[in-house]
Amino acid sequence: MLAVTGWFALVLLLHLLLPGQLACGVQLPNRQRLTYKLNAFSVFAITYGTAAAVSFGLGVLDLSWIPRNFVPLTTAAIIFSSVLAVAVYAASFLPNRLLSQHGNSGIFVYDFWMGRELNPRAFGKTLDIKEFCELYPGMIGWGLLNLAFAYQQYKQLGYVTNAMLLVNGFELWYIADGLLNEAAILTTMDITTDGFGFMLAFGDLAWVPFTFCTQARYLTDYPRQLSLPALLGVLAVQALGYCIFRGANSQKNAFRTNPGHPSVAHLKSMPTERGTRLIISGWWGAARHINYLGDWLMGLAWCLPCGLSGLASVVPYFYCIYFAALLVHRERRDEAACRAKYGADWGRYCALVPWRIIPYVY
Repeated sequence: MLAVTGWFALVLLLHLLLPGQLACGVQLPNRQRLTYKLNAFSVFAITYGTAAAVSFGLGVLDLSWIPRNFVPLTTAAIIFSSVLAVAVYAASFLPNRLLSQHGNSGIFVYDFWMGRELNPRAFGKTLDIKEFCELYPGMIGWGLLNLAFAYQQYKQLGYVTNAMLLVNGFELWYIADGLLNEAAILTTMDITTDGFGFMLAFGDLAWVPFTFCTQARYLTDYPRQLSLPALLGVLAVQALGYCIFRGANSQKNAFRTNPGHPSVAHLKSMPTERGTRLIISGWWGAARHINYLGDWLMGLAWCLPCGLSGLASVVPYFYCIYFAALLVHRERRDEAACRAKYGADWGRYCALVPWRIIPYVY
């Protein structure tokens, strides 16, 4: 418990002390825009870089302690996230709190799960708890867990296999890219619509870091060295997924921030009664949630280095199976929220962009 609490405190301290860009979020239901301090990549560079340097570089830090204590650390993360969820739920009953539309039903279990307060803040409202938990301790912690499993393999074999390098490299790329493009998260459903409750607290601080490292954990017990054709095939899947994912999300964020920006000014869009516009060309003209396709393809590329040679080898594919179900469920939630938000305009939009996630398939 001390290690998990200490990690959270360290990342929080770095976030508060390091300089960062200030960015405004989207307009909230109360017509206000919150300001966010963005320095996730700086925090990541310091923590991950230091851990890599003093373990693989200097041999001073024995990161294999983390794999050896994986279950206790997971348990502590679950307890910590649960306590945090209770705290923000209790704080949501204080005056002048903006409540989430989806977490204010009056049903305790549902509201506790979904999150009653939309944007809980602390330290004089300088810290946005939801945005911080979404990207900082869990995402960076996921990268450190992968690094620890690579270090454990290095101690066992005397080298790190190319399969382990691919898993660490792909997921580290995903993490670094998300942190470097931190501003893009401010327009996502997690930030703009969902409250911060047990679902996000547990998901951000326990589920993401301790399940998304499954491939690296598997490869410490079942090390694999990929052939050149297999390696190139996995790289191709990763590249395609990243191209779709980052291209779509960057395009959406740029359009929402400044529709006249040269990178998105050419896109076709349709007006809505709310006064906003929906993109009907480019990435978002191919499918209404095309970014989910890219996200899933990258997840598949993370699993492929583990191979498929027996019942045990199915375990690392849990991520892409689970993620497919999650994305379909999220897409359905998004559709319901957008239909309620845009009314008849959403029906017109669906007629112009008929595919949900996979063009010409689904």
